[in-house]
Amino acid sequence: MVPKQEPPHLAMVKLLLHFKWTWIGLIAPDSDKGEKFMRTFTAAVTKKDICVAFSESITEIVMYKPKRLISFITQRQINVVVYHADVRCTLFLTGFMTAMEKTLKLHSFLRNLQLYNFSMDGAYWDENGELAADFDIVNWVAFPNNSLVGLKVGSVERSASPEKIKFAIDRNVIVWPRCFKQSLLCFSDAKHCNKCPDDQNSNLHRDQCVPKIIHFLSYDEPLGILLASFALLLSLTAGFLLGIFIKYFDTPIVKANNRDLTYLLLVYLLLSFLSSFLFIGRPQKWTCLLRQTAFSIIFSVAVSSLLAKTITVVAAFMATKPGSQMRKWLGKSLANSLVLSFSSVQGGICMVWLGMSPPFPDSDMHSQPGQIILQCNEGSVAMFYSALGYMGFQAAVCFTVAFLARKLPGAFNEAQLITFSMLVFCSVWVSFVPAYLSTKGKYMVAVQVFSILASSSGLLGCIFIPKCYIIVLRPDLNKKEHLMA
Repeated sequence: MVPKQEPPHLAMVKLLLHFKWTWIGLIAPDSDKGEKFMRTFTAAVTKKDICVAFSESITEIVMYKPKRLISFITQRQINVVVYHADVRCTLFLTGFMTAMEKTLKLHSFLRNLQLYNFSMDGAYWDENGELAADFDIVNWVAFPNNSLVGLKVGSVERSASPEKIKFAIDRNVIVWPRCFKQSLLCFSDAKHCNKCPDDQNSNLHRDQCVPKIIHFLSYDEPLGILLASFALLLSLTAGFLLGIFIKYFDTPIVKANNRDLTYLLLVYLLLSFLSSFLFIGRPQKWTCLLRQTAFSIIFSVAVSSLLAKTITVVAAFMATKPGSQMRKWLGKSLANSLVLSFSSVQGGICMVWLGMSPPFPDSDMHSQPGQIILQCNEGSVAMFYSALGYMGFQAAVCFTVAFLARKLPGAFNEAQLITFSMLVFCSVWVSFVPAYLSTKGKYMVAVQVFSILASSSGLLGCIFIPKCYIIVLRPDLNKKEHLMA
């Protein structure tokens, strides 16, 4: 039997005014009762110049999980009036009335009857058929053993006029939780309550708007410095390996594995490391246009080069069979055609992307309280995932072909190295998607930069480090007789 809303609300308003809490937030369960509470209580406090800074409806699950609700409240750094919740780090305003769980369907002749019990003195139905009763203000005290004790600290006595209800409270007997900061609870009244612009936030005293903190993955923070350092180191490594292969271009191990495709792959791995720098720093119009499209095309050419290497190995093996027609397809034309055809599809996707809905610099002012997140809006999310999906398709095809060709005879067969490198590559990008979707702001950018560096490093290490070891440290193995054996 819940009494009509107005008298308890007026008592709660008096309690707020008593402590000079005139800047509050309202939280209620996402239900009809919660919606009614929001509507009636907001009207009641506004009449008394109390500013409702925010009002939010949350699920019953969160409402009755104290730790989750406390986290929700403390993020806002504001007084909160909680409707029907058990939160030990907030002043309880739920002690006015304990609602009986069962609803009684009463006949009209019961209206004038007196109802007596041990929890409420003089409870009765008034002339409107509403339950009329006095209320106690209860301060719930939590002990270290997680027990709760209700301590009466005041009372509300009903009178003939709702505006003249008697309110009494003894502040000396209230036990405040340690996390309850009373020093921050005095603010200006509702008549001077103005909302800050989107790019600003109120200060701790709620009396002035201050600029929000701007966040992006910069070169000045440890995470940006770390990623940029790795990108630079790996770029130098790729350039160094390219120099080794150019210097020893006429040795058997370099000539055995299609020099042109090897040079092309090393160049694009170098470019992939350098593309990481497009993601670090303050987002600009040109960096937003280039970062995803350049990354997609560079990786597409690199994977196409690996696929062309693998298909060339398979074609060379098939050409050794008597009467095979594959010999006329062998040569540079086959490799060049494969790289051009596979990478041109990705180039077409990126051209459509830039023409239809290109990426652009954007500001997210609402995801994180008190922060402005500078980021690149991808424009068309569908085109972003199309480019990413095509790269995944290429990697899957390359891995499948290399896996099937890994046991083909011949000392020039790179299929085993390519198989392992593509396994690393695919593992990184399969992990990238959930990690990318579960992060925001600069950490989302950092996840993509890490994925670029990790996958490119996998290709560089698995394919070229073993060959460089033979070229530089074991020249005795870099002979045609040894490779043929």
